[in-house]
Amino acid sequence: MKKRLILMGLLAVMAAAAVGCGAASADDESVETDTEAVSDEETAEDDRKEEDEKKAKKEDEKETDADETGDASGDEAGQSAAQEDSARTEETQDGDAAAQAELSELGMEKKGVDAGVDSSAVEFVEGMKIGWNLGNTFDANTDTNMADDLSYESYWCGITTTKEMIDAVKAAGFETIRIPVAWHNHVSGDGSYTISEAWLNRVQEVVDYAIDNDMYVIINIHHDNSTSYMYPAKEYLEQSKAYVKAVWSQVAPRFADYDEHLIMEGLNEPRLVGTGNEWWLDPYNQTCIEAVECINELNQLFVDTVRAAGGNNTGRYLMVPGYAASLDGATNEHFVLPKDPVDGQNKILLEVHAYTPYAFALQGENEGGSTDSWSMDNSASTKDIDDLMDTLYEKYVRHGVGVVIDEFGARDKNGNLQDRVDFATYYIAAARARSITCCWWDNHCFEGSGERFGIFDRRNCRFVYPEIVEGLMKYCG
Repeated sequence: MKKRLILMGLLAVMAAAAVGCGAASADDESVETDTEAVSDEETAEDDRKEEDEKKAKKEDEKETDADETGDASGDEAGQSAAQEDSARTEETQDGDAAAQAELSELGMEKKGVDAGVDSSAVEFVEGMKIGWNLGNTFDANTDTNMADDLSYESYWCGITTTKEMIDAVKAAGFETIRIPVAWHNHVSGDGSYTISEAWLNRVQEVVDYAIDNDMYVIINIHHDNSTSYMYPAKEYLEQSKAYVKAVWSQVAPRFADYDEHLIMEGLNEPRLVGTGNEWWLDPYNQTCIEAVECINELNQLFVDTVRAAGGNNTGRYLMVPGYAASLDGATNEHFVLPKDPVDGQNKILLEVHAYTPYAFALQGENEGGSTDSWSMDNSASTKDIDDLMDTLYEKYVRHGVGVVIDEFGARDKNGNLQDRVDFATYYIAAARARSITCCWWDNHCFEGSGERFGIFDRRNCRFVYPEIVEGLMKYCG
């Protein structure tokens, strides 16, 4: 029997949509492209002081009550606390049982932290729940620098990001936002790679939109993969190291006071651009092996550089990719996770990009082999997803390594909405069953024949496909 979603509606999103985004528009049409600020410290300090005073007052009241009522009231308080703990435990158990019951409908079994994996990193990733990419925005770039540093933000998507947009994404249920950032159009040309202050300020401003919503935020180096900046080949390794170190030596200190809600991702899809192995890793090809070894060194340099930046950078979670951020790139014998210079930490996460199955999710609709059909009842549809999640679970999650698939999605093909809804629902269920968190790639593309991954209309602050959002949220409670 075909499994279909019962559409409940997204009331919070509709409310946000009614308000509107107030976005500055560069043009009226989205540009089809690649698939790829600080909290008020004084106010925060005042809030902390006020909270401390309230706590101190409560403690004084508790001590006075204890003196007046003696041990009997203490016993009653202890019994009450025990009852509350018991109630919470029962509620958690009920929630786990309900989640397993729903997964069982799809023939899945809950693994990860709910199945004996004792790992703070895996638990942290589970807490990120479900994410969304602010794609084609801060990652927009050109071959030559534009006169206005800040004009890149709307260069591809036609929209300048507003707080209302991020509020609407949060209201829809997304707990994580990934903000891809290309830096190479915003650095000095003197070899020091000094980042434009205006660009870094703007990135931070949008980061704060999400942080103020208590969201997890991922920032990275994106679309800087070229022989002029970062390129994973031996002949370009020293130059690549200089670039990666320069960028993170500036970005990490800027966010040193941010807590674990801010996650830094070293590189985006590092690969041999322009070669026959750009998207296909041959583990027996010496050039490919050397590329993986270069990525290992660059990942380690990223971790060392951020840790050395001090502040909360010494203990924040960091994410690294394998070759092209692919499954093969993360599971071949030559790839190794970097070592954390801070002893005893398990805060290195693996990132993977997986538009799986390719023929349905990513391949162009006019290309041979492409399909716009996907079904939960068809093992040919679900097998690639199951194999992906099982491989990541067995290789990493069950050994305590947190895994985030921070790019996935299915492009619109011939209006195949229900197939995309079912795909999104199953994909997230399979990931959450294995304690993996995923982020939908949204490039704000809805029209034309390109990679139409857009689900959120930023100009009007509304989700064009609330049914897909409903599917994404179903197993992320």
